[in-house]
Amino acid sequence: MKRLKGKNIVIGITGGIAAYKSADLTRRLMEAGASVRIVMTHAATGFVTPLTFQALSGQPVAFDNNEADADNGMQHIELARWADAIVVTPASANTIARLAHGRADNLLTALCLASEAVKCFAPAMNRVMWDDLSTQANCRTLTDKHWQQFGPASGLQACGETGEGRMMEVGDIMQALAQCFDSGELQGLNLVVTAGPTYEAIDPVRFIGNRSSGRMGYAIAEAAQHAGASVTLVSGPTHLTAPDGVQLTAVESAEEMRQAVFTQLGDCQIYISTAAVADYRVENIASRKIKKSADKLTLTLVRNDDILSLVAAHPKRPFVVGFAAETENVVDNAREKLLGKKLDMIAANDVSDSAAEHGDGQTIGFNSEYNALHVLSTADGTRVEQQYFAIARKSQLAKQLISLIAAQYKMKNQNEKNTA
Repeated sequence: MKRLKGKNIVIGITGGIAAYKSADLTRRLMEAGASVRIVMTHAATGFVTPLTFQALSGQPVAFDNNEADADNGMQHIELARWADAIVVTPASANTIARLAHGRADNLLTALCLASEAVKCFAPAMNRVMWDDLSTQANCRTLTDKHWQQFGPASGLQACGETGEGRMMEVGDIMQALAQCFDSGELQGLNLVVTAGPTYEAIDPVRFIGNRSSGRMGYAIAEAAQHAGASVTLVSGPTHLTAPDGVQLTAVESAEEMRQAVFTQLGDCQIYISTAAVADYRVENIASRKIKKSADKLTLTLVRNDDILSLVAAHPKRPFVVGFAAETENVVDNAREKLLGKKLDMIAANDVSDSAAEHGDGQTIGFNSEYNALHVLSTADGTRVEQQYFAIARKSQLAKQLISLIAAQYKMKNQNEKNTA
């Protein structure tokens, strides 16, 4: 269950005797390394107590009209942004009908409507209710909206009858949920992703660096790996752990990053530069610690190679994606960088103080798990297309970006074949 490690999972529990199985699902997801939040409908609390799930998840349970909701009227938005996946299990016939018709009349349905996370449901009901044409139509509506349906299974039911309608077993739900994070969109491709800051030495103790945490790059590397790619992550100094299955090359300076990138470039189809590479380095690095003596210290800086431009100009260049952290004129500066460096795509975010805090109290950008991106791409080197990825967890943005990159990469390859 490595795919579930580090994932944020919301379990939505609705009214049905199978609700007790969700306690085992919660426990097993936690054991797999996922973080779990529970949302219960009012009907669900008649079958299992919220205290059970609070003890298992280590988090307060959210449901309509509880104290948590009273303190935070935007809880559905908070949970929608937090979740990598929402699993409604058990999903009653009533809740399936509400979700199919876009209802938002309780916390769970509002959360589902507001979220761009992976959405799954595990039906559980009497066999006749399951066979009803309305239930079948509602399930088709949800799957047409890209919901993943888990089950139902067949067997003895709580009502004493036997047939289809039992909630899928927890182990099978775990397997199905893990597979939801594997899109296969980049199957068989080699990617190089750069992430984090670079440190440019002043002396053996001090350095010039920047505020990049590396979170966005690591999230992109993980999303690409889940999409089937073979990923090499070239990372400057961070406190992050490389995702399972990703090859990590740790570097410190811009020059070390350049060398590592070009070592991998020969077999690379897609290059994604999220690293905040220092533009300048110290010309003469002191061999010993500089002592504090004079009132002023003058350092001479020289320009580092622009790794992104070098990759874009390479004779066997891959599909090139850049990142731009801007404090003003975000879109205009990103467009200039996209065209000036002849990139295929660029993702820009606002890191100014005014953008760091949003009206709902959510911080974005450096050292945050959340961000928002302006994504610009060009198919012919001149015509620029622009999309906006609204504020979300960086893991969610990474998945959206990887899907867009996969589509643009395939489109570019097809156009090149057609014009060859």
